[in-house]
Amino acid sequence: MLNKKNIKKMKGFVQMVLVVALAIFSLIQPGLAQKKMIQIKGSDTLVNLVQILAEEYMAKNRGAAIAVLGGGSGTGITALINGTCDIANHSREWKPKELDLAYEKGVRPRIFAIAVDALSIIVNEKNPLETLTMVQVGSIFRGEIKNWKVLGGPDQKISLYGRQSNSGTYAFMQEHVLNNKNYSPEVKEMNGNAQIIEAVTQDVSGIGYVGVGYLYDESGQVRKGIKVLKIKKDENAPAFSPLDKEAVYSAKYAISRPLYQSTNGKPSGVAADFIRFELSPEGQAIVEKEGFFKIGQELMEQNLKNLK
Repeated sequence: MLNKKNIKKMKGFVQMVLVVALAIFSLIQPGLAQKKMIQIKGSDTLVNLVQILAEEYMAKNRGAAIAVLGGGSGTGITALINGTCDIANHSREWKPKELDLAYEKGVRPRIFAIAVDALSIIVNEKNPLETLTMVQVGSIFRGEIKNWKVLGGPDQKISLYGRQSNSGTYAFMQEHVLNNKNYSPEVKEMNGNAQIIEAVTQDVSGIGYVGVGYLYDESGQVRKGIKVLKIKKDENAPAFSPLDKEAVYSAKYAISRPLYQSTNGKPSGVAADFIRFELSPEGQAIVEKEGFFKIGQELMEQNLKNLK
């Protein structure tokens, strides 16, 4: 039976337990703070590559926690502006209106090129064409060329597959290949590179554009069902393939671009350490293993300046 003396002892015991619990919590709290989840959002072209880089980094740094999400370059940039991610992935440069909004909100973007992509034009493997010029590709996706027979192919209506407007690949293609003109309203907008490849694989009259890293299967071979076209800068120029590393590094392949990450100001902590890992020889080896291209000296020097 509880009496006043026992109740007093019990209260004292409970208070002691609370003091011990608070002491333990105060000791482990710094460790919890160090394990803050780093949020990376944006480009679907980059999402698989950065996920793999993050997994390798976390395997070497057990206390680190990094989450990588897609959604498109515009989504990542918007998230960085709004403070809902630590690193934005984007396959295009920032638009002036995005920079204006960022500065209005006190966000100061620092931009890092972590890989180079050769934007690849793919058709169904049954399509007899091997080569297109930049002008022809632009005309196709603007809807000006509607039938493959115009280009020496079969008498079939061309099926167009592309990305959604929040995609950096969509914007890059529009600027550099369509000469800033509108896409055909008949372009089927897909959520990502993998969906475009799947659609073209199943559509003998299909054509699409994807990041070079998505062309390969698990064994490192070009995926079955698609053909990667060679591209000519103009009618009189030689044709080059995005599969040709030397052609990409020497800028002979006409549709190549850096792939970027941005932070708000100088990155610190795990975010900075992760970017350094991506830019390291080990990180760049992973970039190449995943089918993209490592960055050159000029881009690397700019990256290192932005880390200081």
